[in-house]
Amino acid sequence: MEAFLVSTGIVALAEIGDKTQLLSLVLAAKFRRPIPIILGILVATLLNHALAGAVGAWVTTVLGAEALRWILGLSFLAMAVWIMIPDKLDDDEVKVDATHYGIFGATVVAFFLAEMGDKTQVATVALAAQYASLFWVVAGTTLGMMLANAPAVLLGDKMGSHLPLKLVHGIAAAIFATLGIATLLGIG
Repeated sequence: MEAFLVSTGIVALAEIGDKTQLLSLVLAAKFRRPIPIILGILVATLLNHALAGAVGAWVTTVLGAEALRWILGLSFLAMAVWIMIPDKLDDDEVKVDATHYGIFGATVVAFFLAEMGDKTQVATVALAAQYASLFWVVAGTTLGMMLANAPAVLLGDKMGSHLPLKLVHGIAAAIFATLGIATLLGIG
């Protein structure tokens, strides 16, 4: 249960103001069809985070416990710093064409690709390596993504202007730093 709760909380906080949340806003403004967009985000996130989680679980089979502890600890500390860097959405990530795949398909493709190498994907790899429960990590990171992105699709710009992004990112950074220190000290 810890893997699920930590994964949900950390990814939900990390996703606030992230480029994939910005993509959610763009898709909502462009298509104005929240249900296929939200379902597309869900499918893309499940696929992306299942792959990321599998990589994290695999890493635990090829690295020794001591090396893994250092890599994870330093990765969590790096995530604490990375989360404080504002994200932006590149123009080529906004070009979404729904004519061939429909709104759902276009959302799945755009969101899956935008999530590649993103903070929350990297966090999923690290969390899956940290916890021995791949299912609960992926379920938690997916729920965290949905908690951040579904309201963005439904509420649009109204939501973003009322959130204290620096505070939210600071809390997420503190959680990542705590995980990193605990892991390095062997208590996480």
